[in-house]
Amino acid sequence: MHGNSEAIRTMGRQDARERILEAAYDLFAHQGTRSVGVDAIIERSGVAKMTLYRHFRSKQDLVLAFLDRRESLWTEDWLIREVSVRTTDPKERLLAIFDAYHDWFQIEDFEGCTFVNVLLEYQADNPLHIAAAGHLAKVRAFVCELATRADIKDGPMFCDIWHMLMKGCTIAAAEGNRQAALQAKRAAKIILDNWP
Repeated sequence: MHGNSEAIRTMGRQDARERILEAAYDLFAHQGTRSVGVDAIIERSGVAKMTLYRHFRSKQDLVLAFLDRRESLWTEDWLIREVSVRTTDPKERLLAIFDAYHDWFQIEDFEGCTFVNVLLEYQADNPLHIAAAGHLAKVRAFVCELATRADIKDGPMFCDIWHMLMKGCTIAAAEGNRQAALQAKRAAKIILDNWP
């Protein structure tokens, strides 16, 4: 019987942690990490303040967990998978990134790039700025992997340019240009066709 009650307590703790993270994810993604206070997360998740701080020592820890969750859900489960199912050709996959982005930009509550948003919210030496830059680097690494498979010369420079196009069209979409990915794709195709 003792084993069962321990399992129930453990399950309850995991459930509370998940509720906190889900609430934080939604609020942070749509309103930014600076403007959302711990009280709003507590209210949305339905947990006590003490419970939140038992799972996350600080708001910073919660933002770091949010960024990790975003990488898992967005970069790995969505972007990489979405590009991979559209085509098998590495060069076409590079262009397919913009097709996937176009679909993303059409979502009614399109929230922009969380990593860029967090990057801009904090100073360069802040751990959250550093973490967001690290998550962006993983997106760039995906581009570099595709470029390597496509035998693109001068890969690092190519990846920098490609990643700038990706970030730029995302910011343009956040400004209201929902066609930005298709426009970026036109520029990307010119780059790809004329790359040394």
